[in-house]
Amino acid sequence: MQAIPDLLPTLDQLQSADSSAWPIAAGWQALVAQFFKSETGLKLGSFLQERLDAGAIIFPAQPLRALALTPPEAVRVVILGQDPYHGRGQAEGLAFSVAQGVPLPPSLRNIFKELQRDLGTPMPEFPQPGGSLVHWARHGVLLLNTCLTVEEAQPASHSGRGWEVLTDAIIRKVSQSATPTVFMLWGNHAQSKRALIDASRHLILCANHPSPLSALRPPIPYIGCGHFSQARAWREQHQTAK
Repeated sequence: MQAIPDLLPTLDQLQSADSSAWPIAAGWQALVAQFFKSETGLKLGSFLQERLDAGAIIFPAQPLRALALTPPEAVRVVILGQDPYHGRGQAEGLAFSVAQGVPLPPSLRNIFKELQRDLGTPMPEFPQPGGSLVHWARHGVLLLNTCLTVEEAQPASHSGRGWEVLTDAIIRKVSQSATPTVFMLWGNHAQSKRALIDASRHLILCANHPSPLSALRPPIPYIGCGHFSQARAWREQHQTAK
């Protein structure tokens, strides 16, 4: 595996199904290599190559970018998404994040709204700094989609092809870490991963998905959930306790 990259490739779509060409941090390498040698991983690689050979446009260019920017030893917060954005120029390999210069998707706009309401953080001014969450990833926030590729204009088109086996293993690895970590599980899909997390050592925060369809609805509206202030207080408490 290669070193952590600073920039995305010029093209925003997947060019190769060879997982060894996808940069990741050293601490994830053994887990990822084991997965892609497994039957599930080999089938996933074959599927991706078949779709590329058929002319499919697959996003993002770097499926494992979350693992490149956030090494396991640096993880302090995990935010789970479902699958990458399926529009051209949007996906950049991080859950909820979009590349610079891309208008904010509705869910990401609601994330910024809650951050502003909860912590007073100003909404980003488009196009700078925009909706890229790379700076979060570089400061310990693992922005992990549970499915890591998607075809253009076809949401969830790669779900059930094997990515979930890898991302479940990533969640377990973080849960097994001795470092107290905050898991933000927004929506039913993310909350279905709750059983993978050791709640005796980590903080699990649950709310509705930030999508406009659910952000203001019961049982736990996303807007008003207070997850960012809770996470900050919990992290400060556990840093002090060390």
